[in-house]
Amino acid sequence: MSSKQEYEIQDLEKRGASRFEVSDDDSQPIVESSEATKLSFVDRVAAKMRAETKGIEPITDAEKDDDSILNAASMWFSANMVIAAFSLGTLGPLIFGINFWGTLLAIVLFSFLGVLPVAFYSVFGLELGLRQMVLSRFLLGNVTARVFALINIVACVGWGAVNTIASAQLLHMVNPSGAQCPPWAGCLIIVVSTILVTFFGYRVIHAYEKYSWIPNFAVFLVIIARLAIDGSFTAGPWYPGKDTAGGILSMGGVVFGFAAGWTTYAADYTVYMPRNTNRIKVFAAVMAGLMFPLCFAIILGAAAGCAALNNATYMQYYDQEGGSVGGLVFAILVPNSVGGFGQFCCVLLAMSTVANNIPNMYSIALGTQALWEPLAKIPRVFWTIAGNLVTLAIAIPAYYKFSSFMSNFMDAIAYYLAIYIGISLTEHFVFRKNKFSNYHVEDWDNWSALPIGIAGCTALFVGCFGVALGMAQTYWTGEIGRLIGFYGGDIGFELGFAFSVITYLVLRPVELKYMGR
Repeated sequence: MSSKQEYEIQDLEKRGASRFEVSDDDSQPIVESSEATKLSFVDRVAAKMRAETKGIEPITDAEKDDDSILNAASMWFSANMVIAAFSLGTLGPLIFGINFWGTLLAIVLFSFLGVLPVAFYSVFGLELGLRQMVLSRFLLGNVTARVFALINIVACVGWGAVNTIASAQLLHMVNPSGAQCPPWAGCLIIVVSTILVTFFGYRVIHAYEKYSWIPNFAVFLVIIARLAIDGSFTAGPWYPGKDTAGGILSMGGVVFGFAAGWTTYAADYTVYMPRNTNRIKVFAAVMAGLMFPLCFAIILGAAAGCAALNNATYMQYYDQEGGSVGGLVFAILVPNSVGGFGQFCCVLLAMSTVANNIPNMYSIALGTQALWEPLAKIPRVFWTIAGNLVTLAIAIPAYYKFSSFMSNFMDAIAYYLAIYIGISLTEHFVFRKNKFSNYHVEDWDNWSALPIGIAGCTALFVGCFGVALGMAQTYWTGEIGRLIGFYGGDIGFELGFAFSVITYLVLRPVELKYMGR
């Protein structure tokens, strides 16, 4: 029996199974028990289907068998070569009123800032074998990490719903002269497709993400060709001044939130990589796997948005009810374009949301288990399916009633990423001296050994105050944010980051002195 099998048997014993059999080949243990609970039955079924049964427990060296640097890059390549990233680019010219070059500046600069922490924490996965929300107990404090786990669960469901609605809109627009896909059916298709991949866990997710970018990239190339042939694209005039600066900052905040959104999942997708894997290669691979698809898809969206300002048909489809970015894509590909093939491209692009939702729906299970110990006893596959079903339950009514509210809400909740990054980086570089040896993995669930989180919770609260001062949204503009341009400039994430770092630097030494951890 291999050490990997021994570890998984011990893991399953904790979940209530009384007897185990291991097959002769090096496969997952098969659990048999007359006393097994319904929950342990879920793991038994998952194991027999070769799905990942591992939860938030640390990954041992014996289990670290993913030595592919390509996996680390392709995971994020497909997750970002999607219509959700494309839609961000349209915001620059159509919402924030900046030209193509201003949008390009915001995209490149803030994408780079956003992907840095994702690549950085990917290295933690292979070094420590800890899931990101469990790793956060060391970086933020035990209590603070659980608060962030709750926020992360809400974010996973919310972004999953927003992305699903966007794809359902695009599916609904296909075949306008005949039978159309009902919105509820479009939402169901996306969610069920996501379940089919996330159920099997880490290895199947990596396998899917390695290739799912190809059809999406092909459709984006068709869009580029159509924009070039149509001739509607112009970069637009550059208007120097506070209004342009405010628009670039607001656009940058949205881009940063999308790019950095994977930070709270990062280590989840490298935990099975051997500890001796080259850290620099992993960091560089994740950076490349994020930067190229993000910049490519968002810049293309910006070009499409600029073209819509000069093309009445594009704008008509964009403005119509249920249209939005899906309507813009349809207008580029179908009427007066490539017809039936364009509709096929729309279906392919709509399905790209599956690749984007997969990290959300895999990590939501791990975040739920990390929230509270009793929840960790419930198998990962159960939480994965439950997260997808909750997403479906929200997406369908939101499609008809409050999709704009959902988008605004998710834009706001993305601010927490800057606070998370500020606190965690400060803990690692200042108080743990940038040394992995200062992390004692065996204490991952030991309340008496982990940092409590007094400094972390306070930094979170003060960081939120900074965000409120710097925000510039339709529903709230902060005292500082409103000073930048006529419509305001959003510097919420910058102030949230700064406020949280300063607070943590002041209070963490006090916590260490009086609490000793």
